[in-house]
Amino acid sequence: MPFSVLDSGINFVLFAQRLGTWLEQPMLFFTFLGSEEFYLLIAPAIYWCISARTGLRVGLYLSISAGIYAIFKLLFHMPRPYWYDRRVSALSSENTFGNPSGHSQNAVVVWGSLAASSGKAWAWAAAVVIIFLISFSRIYLGVHFPVDIIGGWLIGAILLWALLKIETPVLRWLLGQNLVSRIAVVFLVSVSLIALAAIARLMLAGWELPAEWIENARAADPSAEPINPFAIEGIISNAAIFFGLAVGGIWIYERGGFVTRGTWWQLGLRYLVGLIGVLVLWRGLGLIFPDGETAIPIILRYIRYALVGVWVSGLAPLLFIKLRLSAPKR
Repeated sequence: MPFSVLDSGINFVLFAQRLGTWLEQPMLFFTFLGSEEFYLLIAPAIYWCISARTGLRVGLYLSISAGIYAIFKLLFHMPRPYWYDRRVSALSSENTFGNPSGHSQNAVVVWGSLAASSGKAWAWAAAVVIIFLISFSRIYLGVHFPVDIIGGWLIGAILLWALLKIETPVLRWLLGQNLVSRIAVVFLVSVSLIALAAIARLMLAGWELPAEWIENARAADPSAEPINPFAIEGIISNAAIFFGLAVGGIWIYERGGFVTRGTWWQLGLRYLVGLIGVLVLWRGLGLIFPDGETAIPIILRYIRYALVGVWVSGLAPLLFIKLRLSAPKR
C-alpha cells in the first residue's frame, strides 16, 4: 500500500483527535460495543433468552469473521497509526496488524446479521449508525487508519452477504448428514481457518517488523509488552469457538432444542447461570492452562474455547431444562 495513503490517513486521525478529549469516553464505549468481550456477553443472551437461531447465527458469523480478518491482517501486515507516527495519541492499544479493522468488519457482520434477522427498516438504520460509531471510535482512539475501516466494511459486507446467501442451503445439506459427518464438517471448517492463518504467517517468513513501528508502539505505552502481530492465538480461539458453538448447537438440536420464552426471573437466572459457566471455562481455565504458541498451549487453548462454545450452545440450555428455567421443544 502506498505510504501516501497512510500519510493522508494520519492527517485524518490527527484531525479526529483534535475534536477534543471530551470524546474519549464515548469513543471507548462505542469501541467496547465492537469488542469480542461485548459479543461474548450479548450473543449468549440472545441465544438463551430471545432467539436460539439468531443467537447461534451471531456467534457463528462472528467467529468466522474474526478468523477471516485475522488472516487478512497477516496478508496485508500494515501498521497501526500510533506505530507509524508518534504524533498520534494511543488512546487504546492493539497487538495485531491494522488492516482490515476487525471492529469494523465484525460490526458489519454482527449488527448486519441482527438487522437481517429483524427484517425491519429501523433495525437496518440502527445497525448503520452503530457500525459507523464503532468504526469512527477506532480512528479517534488512534488504532486505525481510514483505509483500515473501509477494508473492514468491504470485507464485512461481502462476508455477511455470502453467509446469509449460503446459510439455508448449507443447513439443509448439513441436516441431511449423520451426526458424525456434521461434526466432521464443522471441525474441517474450524481447522481450515487455522491452516489459512498459518499459511499467511509463513508467507511473512522473510519479512521483518520495522524497528520504527516497535519503537513508536513502545513509546506510546512503555508498560505494554512489545508488539507481536505475528501471533495466531486469536484465530485459534475463534476457530475453536466456532467448532464448539456448532457442535453444541447440533447436539441440542438432536435433543429437540429448547424454549427461549420464559418469565423475567427465568430469563434472568438463565443468563446468570450461563454466564457463570462461561466465566469458569473462559477465565478459570485461562488461569490454569499455559500461554504460548507451542503445540501444548495451542491445543489447550483450542480445547478451552471449544468448551466455552459447547457450553453456550449445548450444555447451558440442557442445564436450564434440568433446573426448570426452560423446557425442551415439543
